[in-house]
Amino acid sequence: MLYFAYGSNLNHFQMQRRCKDSIFLKKINLKHFRLTFRSKYRAADIEPKKNSIVPGALFEISKSDEKKLDVYEDFPTLYKKYFFYYYGNKVMTYTMVKKSPFKFPTERYLNVVKRGYRDCKLDLKFLTKALNN
Repeated sequence: MLYFAYGSNLNHFQMQRRCKDSIFLKKINLKHFRLTFRSKYRAADIEPKKNSIVPGALFEISKSDEKKLDVYEDFPTLYKKYFFYYYGNKVMTYTMVKKSPFKFPTERYLNVVKRGYRDCKLDLKFLTKALNN
C-alpha cells in the first residue's frame, strides 16, 4: 500500500527501523492542506487549507508496516486514517482526531523531522512556515 509521510516518518532511519518493509518512492506534495503541530505530544498534523501544500514522502509499505504505524500513531485515538488519490493510486496518511491549538514541537522531535526533510530533499521553508504558525 502507499503511505504519505509528512512528520517524523520522513526520517529514513526512523521509518526503516519502524517499518522494515518500507520503501521510499519519491517526494510529493499534498495539495490544499497545511502542516501544523499540536496535542500534548506536540506532533505534526495536517489540516485542510485552500491553496496550501504539505510536502512529504510517498512510501510503499506492507500490511505489517501499517499495523506498526497504527500503534506508533496511536490509531484510532490520536490519529485517524485519511485517504487520497495520487495519479489514480490510493494513498493513506494519518491526521489527528482532535484539532487542538498549535503547540511548538520539542527540539528532539523537530530535529527528527528536519532530518527527514533532508532525507527526502524537501524544502525547509514549509516547515519554517508551520512553526511560525
